[in-house]
Amino acid sequence: MDSESNGLDGRSAKIWIGIAVGTALGVGIALSRRKRSRWDSAKLLTKRMADRSGDLAEVTRDMIERVKTIYQESRKVVEEAEDLWSRGRKLAGV
Repeated sequence: MDSESNGLDGRSAKIWIGIAVGTALGVGIALSRRKRSRWDSAKLLTKRMADRSGDLAEVTRDMIERVKTIYQESRKVVEEAEDLWSRGRKLAGV
């Protein structure tokens, strides 16, 4: 059987395969880069937040603990500063 009988020789078959592959890649890229509507973006964001809600809760707890520690240490510094202030006033005779 001759390749000329079906109307395709080796070169033209390669060209058509190249065109088909290029078209498939172009359509795939175009579909992947299409703009999403606000609704699609909101749904995607909500899904991502729901998937990571455990992580978010853990990070929030850690932040609260750190803020508590900073507050407690700040209170100690303020109390020490008040004590030093009153001692300094006594020494100065004021």
